[in-house]
Amino acid sequence: MQEDLLHFIWRLNKLPTDGLYTGKGEQVVILSPGTHNHLAGPDFFNASLELDGQLWAGNVEMHLKSSDWYAHHHETDENYNNVVLHVVWKDDVAVFRKDGSQIPTLELSNYVSTALLEQYQQLMEKSKRTFINCEKDFKHIDAFLVENWLHRLYIERLEQKSNLIMDLLRQSQNNWEAVLFVLLAKSFGSKVNGAYFLDRAKTLDFSVVRKVSQDAHQLESLFFGHFGLLADVDCSDAYFISLRTEYEYLTAKFGLPTCSGKPEFFGLRPANFPTIRLAQLAKLYARDAQLFSKLMQAATVEELHKVLEVGVGSYWETHFTFGKASRQTKKMLSKTFTDLLIINTIVPLRFCYAKHLDRDWNEDLIGLVSNLAPEANSILKNFEKIGSKTKNAMESQAKLELFNNYCSKNKCLRCAMGVHLLNRNT
Repeated sequence: MQEDLLHFIWRLNKLPTDGLYTGKGEQVVILSPGTHNHLAGPDFFNASLELDGQLWAGNVEMHLKSSDWYAHHHETDENYNNVVLHVVWKDDVAVFRKDGSQIPTLELSNYVSTALLEQYQQLMEKSKRTFINCEKDFKHIDAFLVENWLHRLYIERLEQKSNLIMDLLRQSQNNWEAVLFVLLAKSFGSKVNGAYFLDRAKTLDFSVVRKVSQDAHQLESLFFGHFGLLADVDCSDAYFISLRTEYEYLTAKFGLPTCSGKPEFFGLRPANFPTIRLAQLAKLYARDAQLFSKLMQAATVEELHKVLEVGVGSYWETHFTFGKASRQTKKMLSKTFTDLLIINTIVPLRFCYAKHLDRDWNEDLIGLVSNLAPEANSILKNFEKIGSKTKNAMESQAKLELFNNYCSKNKCLRCAMGVHLLNRNT
């Protein structure tokens, strides 16, 4: 039993229309359940109800046990002074507001139908599933409902990703180009080095990147030095020495911050080594001074791929690490990697930028991400096993949001599909 079930019952009016009474025998008539609150404070705002014929308007708080009121210290919290009804599964103690007045309590266990409880238990029973609670029913849910819910989940995912972008904008005093650089650095670091690259990129003044971007050697030395690949390395390679010498000069000239830490190589394929990713990032910025505007204006996936089509400098065509030659390859960004850049960096940034300019973003961005192939990972493979194929990147992102923030947290009753399943025959 979870509080989400109480919220579901109250929000969708799964109670008898009459014959409801508080623990003190007051008749309860629900006129309006109020607005569901997912943030701090009472669970429902601005509810309207009658208690023994008297009209009340205010907030409703819900708990599994009424004693949870004290476990959560609501009796001392002024945010709960306007609670007009305490809705619980079990009424085990009287509760009072901060001013000492008692709050009427409605015990739901007396009124909820057996059919609804059985449906809930079937949905939440973990022993009968291998992936998600509704895996046996998922492929039978109305396609229109699923499509609309996935669309909403994708927007939720964009909104979540926009939190980092808005933080970076505040830190950079609304420098969109600087934000793009930090986000690209994070993405070029991938899962293994993404957090480290993000932290390092945030400490690099983007104006320095712009000043040295016309000199590919200087830009590469800046990136390799700032991201920790030139310090404490015993290497007699001439190119390495030239980069370190150049970085020492740039550090003195621009007062660059001291580097702490190093990126990780262990467990990575050579194509994903931080050396190669930084060389590609340097090549991208050395080649294109108008990178931000081009990425914001590209109308199609093909145009974005063209902007992001980049390899490495000549040294890195024959190296994966300093001083160790390898077979010559161009080491271009792969289509798969470029698609991930578009999904995880470019589209969320364009989402925020369009909102900043008060432009319509929906059709363009949904169109872009819907024209990208879906990602490949274990979560999406499991969705396919239960009969839900993923057509494009918009759906794959939505399903990742669904699994990570609903299914894995048992938030079935906040999910449109879970609500649909529990509504059947109840």
